[in-house]
Amino acid sequence: MVVLTLNCGSSSVKYQVFDWESKDVLASGIVERVTQPGSSITHNAMNKPEYVKKQECPNHTVAVELIISTLTDPGIGVISDMNIIKTVGHRVLHGGTKFTKSVIVTPEIIETFREVQDLGPLHNPANIMGIEAAQKVLPNVPHCAIMDTAWHQTMPDTSYLYAVPYEWFENYDVRRYGFHGTSFLYTAKRTSVILGKEPKDTNVIIAHIGNGASMCCVKNGVCFDTSMGLTPLEGLVMGTRSGDCDPALSFYMMRKTGMSVQDIDTALNKKSGLLGLTGQYTDRRDVINAKESGDRRAELAFKIETYRLRKYIGSYIAAMGSTPDALVFTAGVGEFSNPVREETCKGLEHLGIKLDPEKNLLARTRNAETCISTDDSKIKILVVPTDEELVMTEDAYALMKGTYDVHTNFTYSFQSPDYVNKGRIEGLKRDLEKNPALADIIVKIPGSAKAN
Repeated sequence: MVVLTLNCGSSSVKYQVFDWESKDVLASGIVERVTQPGSSITHNAMNKPEYVKKQECPNHTVAVELIISTLTDPGIGVISDMNIIKTVGHRVLHGGTKFTKSVIVTPEIIETFREVQDLGPLHNPANIMGIEAAQKVLPNVPHCAIMDTAWHQTMPDTSYLYAVPYEWFENYDVRRYGFHGTSFLYTAKRTSVILGKEPKDTNVIIAHIGNGASMCCVKNGVCFDTSMGLTPLEGLVMGTRSGDCDPALSFYMMRKTGMSVQDIDTALNKKSGLLGLTGQYTDRRDVINAKESGDRRAELAFKIETYRLRKYIGSYIAAMGSTPDALVFTAGVGEFSNPVREETCKGLEHLGIKLDPEKNLLARTRNAETCISTDDSKIKILVVPTDEELVMTEDAYALMKGTYDVHTNFTYSFQSPDYVNKGRIEGLKRDLEKNPALADIIVKIPGSAKAN
């Protein structure tokens, strides 16, 4: 059985084709610059060279059609026709308060997404367009929605309510929602496996750091608190988003400059964060290179970002009420930027977080889970490469089979001690050829056949 997953962003569509029986990723790729000039698709198929094609995609429907034609192309594709695909999983950014788990898409479900799209104006319209475009191409298979917000629905009201007029919550659903939920679900459950614990006995703090970034306090295996809020703007310093700032800042700048509501929204979401501080960089590699070359603003941006990360770690340790089992780094920056991880962990030794600098330098892979803490660190520091596509695939498959349930009652394949990501085996071999010492920090899974 073949499962297609689609992740429609505001200007991109990521996709993956997964063979459930063989557990192989047959193909994956991305269409970039959707709705903008210069659109292109980058397609990676199993046992075939990378394929890149430029084609204008004025909307997400055209982008999905380009993906379908690429997947079925006799030369570069991986399936003979779309009838081979038996279900489609779609990432949806915002489900509001309506959903605690993934669902099969119905007209009523899509209408609910429309009702809450003001809460995710950059992503939800694109998510809806992606679903409707895929339904036109594949009208006879189940389409499933995997919500970024669903994982966070376990938060207590003390975590998700803002200290604003209560009627705002009652009448307009104003509250903290949280995002990156699919990533947090995967990394939280993989961390339980690494620690040899049941999810319900696992307490961890996870830092998902990419261009967008957020943290999650996982208590007894479920989300207790998270850094993003009503929208993905709140919390950590990000590539172009400000993260936490005084709400009155917006009113001040509107009075001083005559900026409109839309101007402020654009400034805080697209012109702030690392870009706002440095004036030119959003990629952490560029920020770090500029910092090392003496760029004062780049150095300041680096320190502000890592300081904000440290503050959240400390606050979540306090909120948890006990010593967490682990601090986990994931996503692109979390998985590859040893300078960001090192600076984030500085000064946390008194809390039981001790990073080993040499191990940290070695941990640069998305093909293995590694431990970068010292042997005597009270709290383990782990780097766990995320796999949101696998969660989407398993949710869609289980929904189609009628075996799916909320994550506390559902067991994923990657919760087995003997789970192996086939798609990452060859990549790890190449990583080890370049960096043999990496083997020393790869975690040994308790109870696995290899551990025994």
